[in-house]
Amino acid sequence: MSQRLQDKVALVTGSTLGIGKAIARRFLAEGAKVIVNSHRDDEAAAALRELLGDENALFVQADVADAAAVQGMVDQGIARFGRIDVLVNNAGMDVFSDPLKMTSEQWQRCLSVDLEGAWNCARAVLPGMLERGAGSIVNIASVHGHKIIPGAFPYPVAKHALIGLTRSLGIEYAAHGVRVNSISPGLIRAERVESWLASLPPEQARRQIDLLPCKRIGEPDEVAYTALFLASDEARFINATDILIDGGRSQVYHD
Repeated sequence: MSQRLQDKVALVTGSTLGIGKAIARRFLAEGAKVIVNSHRDDEAAAALRELLGDENALFVQADVADAAAVQGMVDQGIARFGRIDVLVNNAGMDVFSDPLKMTSEQWQRCLSVDLEGAWNCARAVLPGMLERGAGSIVNIASVHGHKIIPGAFPYPVAKHALIGLTRSLGIEYAAHGVRVNSISPGLIRAERVESWLASLPPEQARRQIDLLPCKRIGEPDEVAYTALFLASDEARFINATDILIDGGRSQVYHD
């Protein structure tokens, strides 16, 4: 490995499955010490701890929607590794509903995890980054933050706002050495996507793949490599930017 994150400490939220897990593994392989996270200490969390080991990785259970829990997670990470150089806000949840049938609890939970959770984490790590004059925050947004899919409300609201948060914080702290960027994945072969495709009739599942110009689903590692680039010093002049990883799907003018 090239050790592109040698001597850096990264916090990756929502990192026991899918994209978050791929990012945590990639960062560790590239020399980083990694704080991994989930709101549940379950079988997936146990499997990740076994996979990563405990020398250069630390698992902290915390719900990113809980600001106090997030601060506790950051404090644990700093106590173990000394600082946090990189934050990847990957924790999120899908809420898809008819706007007028959606409950207030669904609205609040979606926004509190997908948007406010990212802000809770950023707010907790920014003081240390600003003190050192260096840091990289990578928010995992979505193609839903660029295009609207009927029946997916209010998820696109949160993801559009997350891209706005990215740009705003990136500009706010650019002169202080802190970069904030986002990644917008499309259809990626994470566990929840595989479960969704398996629930569809075969012809419908095939159509979802055929709609992609490259005729295949993306892999979590393909998102992880982009997160690695943005987290590294190679991307030191990239700021307040969103990168689409969707195989070109969002550029195609058809359903």
